[in-house]
Amino acid sequence: MVCFLAYCLSVTLRKRLEAHAPGLTAPEVLATLSGILMIDVHLPLVDGRELVLPRYTQPEPQQVLVLEKVGWGLPPQPPPRIRSVQVTGAQNTMHIN
Repeated sequence: MVCFLAYCLSVTLRKRLEAHAPGLTAPEVLATLSGILMIDVHLPLVDGRELVLPRYTQPEPQQVLVLEKVGWGLPPQPPPRIRSVQVTGAQNTMHIN
């Protein structure tokens, strides 16, 4: 099932590229867009909790060009979350709830 879905996505991307950006191939687009990452920025708060900001990295000019050619855009940045942090005494490691 996973292989079939991957094949469907590959064909869809190829057809979309034929219509909007005939000079690009699916592997080139995937390689270019793979540099856009999703990261979590963890900021400690005064009360012991932690502010988690999930963020997409800013696309490079080449990535912006590919996104525009294909007619895609990045979704809006996800909202921040606040999490409590527990510190275990024996191991001195943080566990996020």
